[in-house]
Amino acid sequence: MKRRNDASEENNAPLVASGVNHKLHYAWIVAGITFLVLLSTAGIRATPSVFIVPLEHEFGWTRAAISGAIAVNIALFGIIGPFAASLMSRWGLRRIILIAVGLLAIAVAASSYIRQPWQLFLTWGILVGMGTGVTSLVLAAIVVNRWFEQRRGLALGILSAANATGQLVFLPLLATLVTHRGWRSAVYTVSAASVVVFMVVLVWMKNDPSDVKLRPYGAAKAETQPAARSIAKSPLNGLAWAAHSREFWVLAGTFFVCGASTNGLIGTHLIPACMDHGITEVRAAGLLAVMGIFDMMGTTLSGWLTDRFSSRYLLFWYYALRGLSLLFLPFSLAHPAGGLSFFAVFYGLDWVATVPPTVRLTTNTFGKENTGVVYGWIYTAHQLGASLAALGAGSIRTYLGDYRDAFWISGAPYA
Repeated sequence: MKRRNDASEENNAPLVASGVNHKLHYAWIVAGITFLVLLSTAGIRATPSVFIVPLEHEFGWTRAAISGAIAVNIALFGIIGPFAASLMSRWGLRRIILIAVGLLAIAVAASSYIRQPWQLFLTWGILVGMGTGVTSLVLAAIVVNRWFEQRRGLALGILSAANATGQLVFLPLLATLVTHRGWRSAVYTVSAASVVVFMVVLVWMKNDPSDVKLRPYGAAKAETQPAARSIAKSPLNGLAWAAHSREFWVLAGTFFVCGASTNGLIGTHLIPACMDHGITEVRAAGLLAVMGIFDMMGTTLSGWLTDRFSSRYLLFWYYALRGLSLLFLPFSLAHPAGGLSFFAVFYGLDWVATVPPTVRLTTNTFGKENTGVVYGWIYTAHQLGASLAALGAGSIRTYLGDYRDAFWISGAPYA
């Protein structure tokens, strides 16, 4: 980043030091708001998993057709990320987040009127996919790199955990609402939550440390955020530039497999798979909530470890353990009394623990100013893998009658 040497910035030095040493730095407030945004959008993205069976029953749609709309949602969630990173660099975090959350509130509420499959594709597939894509984990990477010089791994681990904590907060409630009051009541609840988040962002979100006359948390010298954003690459140029690097393809390839086994398979199909084995929707949602609790612990710990150990070694162990848990899942469904609880704990610890070391490797390889765009493309690979798995698992269930082959196919690349 370029440095500002003007006298006015130097005059702010005592205020900056006081903000870091004697009171809560505003970076943590921004991180808290970002956590709330990521938590709510994670809950929105998880919502279709509790709609699959009710939509089958009400409209007679196949699971493959419903999974197709979810696949579009997941793919757009990833593809939008790099472009959202560029827009945030040009127009500011606050403005872009407000547009995205407002779109989500409207699209989710409108989905209560769907009667045809194409309407499901439009609302939950395209519009919700675009809105959540702006507020993906790319947002977490941008906030951390813009607001923190120290404790980046820890901050990113906490924000990454919001992805699973959204399931913890929303899914048991939504499953209960769907069971007792129908799926539309869950739609209205999620839309109302988006309105609350919109108001929080409107009042308290800030674009840069300079907006509150502070330096990034832990920064020794003043930095200017606008100068850094001016040299960041555009989305397509960033992709072309990064694609010449072997590290980019390694990170994108592993994240592709990661997305297939998390958002695409477990996040979308675990609840209907449990219902196929006679487990109630509320209990199945509770399993995802348990995963959320342990993922919050595992991902925060992963951020702490990323500040201290090699990211490459951490990723090796995370992916190896992920594969073992997926190969164990069909056995867990056949013996749900204890097997599913063990799976939820073991798998939950590793759900998105891969994010902090992947972002760290991206920053080290491509530079802090380009982390948002390059990681956006890496995360696009993650979501394309998730999209393929969501559609593929739904099709396997429709044509073969169960999910067993889908679980084994997903776990095989890690073995």
